[in-house]
Amino acid sequence: MCFKNIFFITVFFISMTSFSQEGLAVYSDYLSDNYYLIHPSMAGAANCDKIRLTVRKQWINEDKAPGLQTLSYNTRVGDRSGAGIILFNDQNGYHSQKGAKLTFAHHIMFSRDEIDLDQLSFGINAGFIQAQLDQTGFLEGGITDPIIDGSIQSETYANFDAGASYNFLNMYAHVTIKNVLETRRKIYTEFETDNLRKYLLSSGYIFGDRDGVLWEPSFLLQFTEKSKEKLVDLNLKAYKNFDNGMLWGGLSYRTNLGFESNIFNKTPSPKLQYITPIVGINYENLMFAYTYSAVSGDVKFDNGAFHQITLGINLSCRKEKYDCHCPGVN
Repeated sequence: MCFKNIFFITVFFISMTSFSQEGLAVYSDYLSDNYYLIHPSMAGAANCDKIRLTVRKQWINEDKAPGLQTLSYNTRVGDRSGAGIILFNDQNGYHSQKGAKLTFAHHIMFSRDEIDLDQLSFGINAGFIQAQLDQTGFLEGGITDPIIDGSIQSETYANFDAGASYNFLNMYAHVTIKNVLETRRKIYTEFETDNLRKYLLSSGYIFGDRDGVLWEPSFLLQFTEKSKEKLVDLNLKAYKNFDNGMLWGGLSYRTNLGFESNIFNKTPSPKLQYITPIVGINYENLMFAYTYSAVSGDVKFDNGAFHQITLGINLSCRKEKYDCHCPGVN
């Protein structure tokens, strides 16, 4: 077992030395009981197998407005491993992406018994993505351009995400590097960067009365290496347990801490702000959540907001192991 742990950790750090392309975007859907969607190390960390379906739509009244659908499943494999799969379909104007991510995670327990939660996890995603660019409407009216041929271009490529999680009693922390494998797409111009590596760091703590209200402050930091873009989410969730389920809700605030909107002349970044309330309910093995994101600040397309619905089901649930306030694990 010791050799197995060392081998997996070695492979994990080697994989972090390469690059890749952007794939599944990071929104606020991870707050819908779905940290696995952004952190591969959370595959199989819970005491249930989890299926989550999300449907996100932006600017409903706009033609070709962005939309995203994801379907994820993760499960425990044996006593110390986890596996999962994520399917997604992302549309944004004339560009679209379809893909799948396969996940393996390994969990190392440091506590002497399973009452006290003290677990370090490592995970890696292997992603396969088909990117498509529809240029059929670009050359209307006799317009000519040397880099546009008026066709539907597509290309399939692979990338990897790697991450680690630490769960200790009521506290958790995650770090993930997305797109760690260099892969250049050929459906855009030669000026498109092949480095869209992104770093994610999130942490939170849960406190309160199990028979009353549990509170969970948390944050998520994002850093995109090429553009130097930095985003931060400040979140607060509350949980209320009932006999057959749980009612929960929260509020998330996202803002950018700066990026170079033009990497050539270093122009200053506009201000981006999201306010995202979220409400959800768990009833027995079923889960439903609704997320609403309103945009303010300098970056604002129109008055429309972003709507998201999440449906979930928990399967093969085992008895809660740990004496802690840790709804993402117990």
